[in-house]
Amino acid sequence: MKKGDSFEGYVTKYDFPNVGHVVVSDENGTYDIKIKNAILGQKVKGTVNKKKHGLLEARLEEVIERAPEETAEPCPHYKECGGCTYQTFPYESQLKIKEKQIVDMLKKSLGDNAADIDDAYEGILGSPDESEYRNKMEFSFGDEYKDGPLALGMHKRNSTYDVVNTFYCRIVDEDFRQILKTTYEYFNKLNIPYYHKMKHEGVLRHLCVRKGRKSGEILLFLVTSSQWDKKYSKEEWEGILEAWKNELLSINTKGKFAGILHIKNDSLADAVIDEGSTILYGKDYFEEELLGLKFKISPFSFFQNNSLAAELLYSKVKEYLLSGVEGKPVVYDLYTGTGTIAQLVSEATSKTIGVEIVEEAVEAAKISAKRNGIDNCEFIAGDVLKCLDDIETLPDYIILDPPRDGINPKALEKILNYGVKRIVYVSCKPSSLARDIRVFYENGYKLEKMCLTDLFPSTYHCETVVLLNKAE
Repeated sequence: MKKGDSFEGYVTKYDFPNVGHVVVSDENGTYDIKIKNAILGQKVKGTVNKKKHGLLEARLEEVIERAPEETAEPCPHYKECGGCTYQTFPYESQLKIKEKQIVDMLKKSLGDNAADIDDAYEGILGSPDESEYRNKMEFSFGDEYKDGPLALGMHKRNSTYDVVNTFYCRIVDEDFRQILKTTYEYFNKLNIPYYHKMKHEGVLRHLCVRKGRKSGEILLFLVTSSQWDKKYSKEEWEGILEAWKNELLSINTKGKFAGILHIKNDSLADAVIDEGSTILYGKDYFEEELLGLKFKISPFSFFQNNSLAAELLYSKVKEYLLSGVEGKPVVYDLYTGTGTIAQLVSEATSKTIGVEIVEEAVEAAKISAKRNGIDNCEFIAGDVLKCLDDIETLPDYIILDPPRDGINPKALEKILNYGVKRIVYVSCKPSSLARDIRVFYENGYKLEKMCLTDLFPSTYHCETVVLLNKAE
């Protein structure tokens, strides 16, 4: 087969992340074709779009037949939106799919030590909320097709540029949906252009919404370029933002607005970057509660997107770290974010040191610790790779909760040099964990316990927690 050829077939194998395999034969041979977004058991139609070193990859054109387990009805945006993968599967089936993919991947990574997975694995914890669970969303402005009308929502599946209006999204609650629709209608009426990523022209870039699941506090911020000055005076633009704010405050939301912000971003990168912010209403943070502690969360602070499931995740981290421990150890919490885990384990430590590269997250962590009456946590702003050289107090145990790409190899080398007996690794991307866990084994560590926690129903994402002990 060659690029551009079409085919039909059943998905007989399914790999992380959401990559199906279809076996197709013709007069020239048999081909194992990778096809993204095609799920085990489905009959699909695809078109080959890559052929490299004899390996074929294809674009999904159509699901001809659903998999036998697909019984749930998807949301109206399912076919176009790229946000969710498993909407059509009952939740228990979703958990089984994730479980098999991640366990198989880690077994393959450990090779001769794969049996350690069977001994260590404790199962998967499902989310208490199967829908409307997200406490944060970053919506994009754009158009649904080239030169089409304004859209505000998620990126279209398999598209870098096109955006789908997602006014009925099921993984956020009604407050998010009302804020999204109100914002879209307001700016569409004014005919303010979105920021075109290729031309670097336009104004509207992102709408970010965060909400405390327990506190009910809502923080949202509109991200624009500064190119509004091509059409409006400063006073006119401020009036536009003021009227938008008032539109939002008139919505009958279940939660209460903690803050409404405008953030300027003239960066060429397609990312939410703060190059100057203005508070239009309230304050520039909101609060949330986890396991009895309260946390201050600023616009760009990392905080788990599913608060109730995060409580299950962090309870497991605490159990793995402290079970059977005598005395009060010194603990490093590396990639600490807003210091959530550090504060949750602090009652059983003599000192917990959190390191986080986002400065505003560190400041929020310090404030939260003070409010929670915790005085044995120290939070350091900086890159883990650089900061470790300057910390004089040595750790007894280490918690790792790195970003999606895992741990910088040079930072991992420094972490391993401490030789601590116990490391708890929290991973939001199992392929990164699969890579790093081999390095731990090469340095004398062994997998003792492992579980999965589903913070992202309907998607292929899942959190993995492992306990690694160093051999005596």
